Amino acid sequence: MYQILISILSNRENIIELADTLIREKGYNAFSYMDIAREVGIRTASVHYYFPAKADLGVAVIRMHQARFHEMADELQQADPQERLQKFLDNYSTISAANKVCLVGALATAFRTLDEPIQHELKVFAAMILEWMTLVLTDGRKKGIFHFSISPRTKAVMIIGNMLSVVQLARLTSPEDVNLVKRTIIEDLTK
Repeated sequence: MYQILISILSNRENIIELADTLIREKGYNAFSYMDIAREVGIRTASVHYYFPAKADLGVAVIRMHQARFHEMADELQQADPQERLQKFLDNYSTISAANKVCLVGALATAFRTLDEPIQHELKVFAAMILEWMTLVLTDGRKKGIFHFSISPRTKAVMIIGNMLSVVQLARLTSPEDVNLVKRTIIEDLTK
């Protein structure tokens, strides 16, 4: 019984991880359950067992990212604002080095083709990131670490938008462009 439970969790987690990779490498609409079944080594019906509809799988992938984001935010809770910002920006270097795009960027480009539950969960995730970044910037400005004249939320939108787009653009230009934009963001905030 216990071994079956481990197998169930393992297959479910493997499916979510693979779907995440496929979404960020190819796009949500560019893979099927057959692709997942083949890669995981199970039947397509087994994928449907865990995720009856593709939207269920899409929501699970977003929730996995939400959980990881919460973990990162919790780990950095005591860090100074510049360290929190740097860790956030470093995630984009990691994503770019893996020749992927971030999940929000990948799904946002296909937003109008996504089922409503995925759209909803994606909006929740984007709002979570935006709120966190806004708080980091507010804290940094209050402590005299960051200097900017616009509202913290507007600055947060600009930073997140820059990172989302540079990861995609770097696929066409150079991965070094991601680091260039990161450095420019930090320099702009701290001068």
